Amino acid sequence: MTNLLNPSQQLILIVDPYSTGCMVAQEITKRGYQIMAIWTKGFSDEMKTHVPVSCRDLTYVDQVQDELHWSLDDLVRAVDQAKDRAARKIGKDDGYYTIVGCIAGGEAGVDMADLLSEKLGVLSNGTKGDFANRRDKRVQQDLVRDAGLRAVRQACGEKFEDVEEFLRSEQFPVVLKPTDSAGSDGVKLCHSFEQAKEHFHHLLTVEAVNGGYNTQVLCQEFLQGKEYVVDHVSRNGVHKTMMVWVYDKRPRNGSQFVYFGMLPIDPTSDEAKVLIPYTRGVLDALGMRHGPSHGEIIITNDGPCLVEMNCRAHGGDGNWTPLARALTGSYCQVDVTANAYLDEEEFHKVPDVPPSPLKAHGLEINLVSYSKGKVKSMPGFDVIKKLPSFVWLSPAVSIGSEVEYTIDLITSPGCCVLMNSDKDVLKKDVDFIRYLEEINGLFVYETKGESLARPNVNTFGLGSLPSGKKSHHKRSSTLDRPGLLRIMSQDRPELRMGLGLRKRMTTVDASREVVVVTDPYSTGCLIVKEVQSRGYKVIVLWTRGFSEEMKKHVPLSCGKMNYFAEVDEADDVGETTRQLYKAAGTLRIVACIAGGEAGVDAADVLSERLLVRTNGAQGVFANRRDKKVQQELLKAAGMRSVRQAAGTEWNDTVESFLKNETYPVVLKPTDSAGSDGVKLCHNYEEAKEHFHALFEIEAVNGGFNTEVLCQEFLRGKEYVVDTVSRDGEHKTCAVWVYDKRAANGAAFVYFGMVPIDTSTQEAKLLINYCNRTLDALKMQNGPSHAEIILTASGPCLVEMNCRAQGGDGNWQQLAQALTGGYSQVEASVDAYLDKKAFSVLPQIPPSPAKAFGQEVILVSYAEGEVVATPGYDVIKKLESFVYLETGVATGSHVEHTVDLVTSVGSVILLHQDEDVVKKDIATIRELEKNNKLFDFVKNSMMMKAVSTLNFQNLSLSNVM
Repeated sequence: MTNLLNPSQQLILIVDPYSTGCMVAQEITKRGYQIMAIWTKGFSDEMKTHVPVSCRDLTYVDQVQDELHWSLDDLVRAVDQAKDRAARKIGKDDGYYTIVGCIAGGEAGVDMADLLSEKLGVLSNGTKGDFANRRDKRVQQDLVRDAGLRAVRQACGEKFEDVEEFLRSEQFPVVLKPTDSAGSDGVKLCHSFEQAKEHFHHLLTVEAVNGGYNTQVLCQEFLQGKEYVVDHVSRNGVHKTMMVWVYDKRPRNGSQFVYFGMLPIDPTSDEAKVLIPYTRGVLDALGMRHGPSHGEIIITNDGPCLVEMNCRAHGGDGNWTPLARALTGSYCQVDVTANAYLDEEEFHKVPDVPPSPLKAHGLEINLVSYSKGKVKSMPGFDVIKKLPSFVWLSPAVSIGSEVEYTIDLITSPGCCVLMNSDKDVLKKDVDFIRYLEEINGLFVYETKGESLARPNVNTFGLGSLPSGKKSHHKRSSTLDRPGLLRIMSQDRPELRMGLGLRKRMTTVDASREVVVVTDPYSTGCLIVKEVQSRGYKVIVLWTRGFSEEMKKHVPLSCGKMNYFAEVDEADDVGETTRQLYKAAGTLRIVACIAGGEAGVDAADVLSERLLVRTNGAQGVFANRRDKKVQQELLKAAGMRSVRQAAGTEWNDTVESFLKNETYPVVLKPTDSAGSDGVKLCHNYEEAKEHFHALFEIEAVNGGFNTEVLCQEFLRGKEYVVDTVSRDGEHKTCAVWVYDKRAANGAAFVYFGMVPIDTSTQEAKLLINYCNRTLDALKMQNGPSHAEIILTASGPCLVEMNCRAQGGDGNWQQLAQALTGGYSQVEASVDAYLDKKAFSVLPQIPPSPAKAFGQEVILVSYAEGEVVATPGYDVIKKLESFVYLETGVATGSHVEHTVDLVTSVGSVILLHQDEDVVKKDIATIRELEKNNKLFDFVKNSMMMKAVSTLNFQNLSLSNVM
């Protein structure tokens, strides 16, 4: 029945009020009752300040600290003195206040609330027999098992010997946790006996989150299945279900259990029909007759099983209370807890279970970060607050905080509550938040230099980083690395298209002729093989400074390279020419082709000396490979070019440019391989530091940089146009667009290279601009690939690479299928050796293309040491699969992909049906997102439940 005493004279003791316990206390004061805080032994001063923003005005008539040397009777006397002291403060006599209730305000206060309430003769769950330790997680499972309900297998002890037999016989992983700490405090999933032993000893030496030290450690089987939370409030053994929630847990960032949110479950659902009676049986088994509780339960293959019963209100600062009230139509666990202790009549009016259907649509979202850095601003939070479904936001970070990849709730950057009467609007808002996370739109970080490396032979974690750091991956393109994984489909019909088209030679007898190729590596090796397939011999010229490592950089598709002769560049061009003629002997040299970036200049000079087809090396064109010269020639031709400054040392021109140009700016060596050392710098200090750094590191092709180029940062999509020229006639072989997205905190992560239909307006603009660029650079013969950005003011050259496209030519078969039979490789050889074949090549590739496909660059959202690569097995079974190349193998260390050096491979997809290709791309992206590409060495993992984590402890800036 309803209490008829004057509420203002009735006093409720709240033991260790923090988090949601403060909200219960506040609800009690709203009803006119008075409250007193009781702080248990060892409860930390820090935790006492853990008060939700909505409860900051909460006041107590008095507070009592349970001293270490006090008995329960001592505490009762102190409480009596405090309540009389509080009465005198307001001018009342001793005995003015009557204690009518004692409630646990947090996990640490559960045991004392039971003891104190029993001693004071108010509503109590009691402490008789086993119920004295109902908060003990081992005792909970024993009591549940004794009641005939499903319970976990477990062992508990003060010494490791007490649990050793269990750990040696139980299937891993296993869960280790303290027996009596806050629900998630110290809970860890251990994957091996050694990890479990280490964590056991650790738990006995560290302080618990609520203060004090753990005395026993519980080892339990790991329950497989969905995890739920069932909130109840009880009075006299009558249990009212407040809400049933399910945790949205997904694998992300290398962790198998990242909390994405907490969703309400309809009480008439099949799940709820199983969970509610099971939970009430657990409450009965634990002697939980009064007050709030929330049980964490997993539905296993053989039914629901208790993880743990928290004999207090649902935690998380009560951030879920507005949502819960909307879902039920009027009440939540906080309100009904006050009813249970203060108004029996109102308690019994509360429905046995929440209404079905629920009165609103909503959920709690735990935010997930796919990036890391120091927070400069939080624009994503401002956007979230403007969503139609927005109710509440609690950031766990603030400006200046260090954000990490989210792998558990501790590394979550916050949470929010969404609610809407229209479930479609709610879904749209949830999807938008997930999109913000994926594009790293939640935060702006303090800037740092970003690598702008483009897909080429030295990427995919295959070479040295520009900074000189070594990659953890194995190189995926050299013949001398047996650990390489390289898989190619042998039965795709698209690969056989046009293979009957063999080019004819214009010479009388190719066997009497020889071709010189300078520095053949990557795609240059494919050109060598194509030349040799037509009957020509090949002499290789290795230029000065070209490293021995790069000489071994041979695509596996080429097998072992055999040359007619190998010549090292001499000190002058005359002597080099003589050495080439000597090596050729009676054979006639008919062409000189650049086999790689480092060989371009030598090919131009030597082809001129050898009186074969040449681009020449006279005047300014002697430096056409120089990126600064390229832009100057374009500007002189009246074409769009970048603003820039260059220097062989730090000078006034460079300094003035960097002080006056809009940031970010791009810094790069003028004459290195396309992506070598290219970096995006966000301020003057970063740019100056990278300028000097570029003179101190070795270029990827060998040697050192002699000049650094500073350029404006071009904004827009980036394209590649592959061409082959003969006597100034340019034939476009392919047009590609880079699929670049923000991921893992990096603004420019390459996700792939996609062919562009040549009939599109963008392709027409790019082809025209590229051909004019070739003319301006006097590139009249041979292959080239231009990197161009389509800006708001039209196409603008990033750089012209006066050689075939790199990337080991992995794109060759895709290009052949798209055109119906040829690629830049075959066309390059035609340009030098087969005039008729070149003349019949189309000016541009056919439209529409003869097949559908693209290169997919693999992105890792996780990091760790690889023990298996199951995702690769899935990829090679895809219907459109053609080719996979990666340097990642068992034992490799994979990092989060933030650039091409940390990417984890390249896949070629190809099929006659566009939908098949799209479906397979989606499959690959899901493998990446769900961390299914790799199995990593399993480290023990902290397991934090949403209901027990208090975000307010991480940040005091709740936003309503």
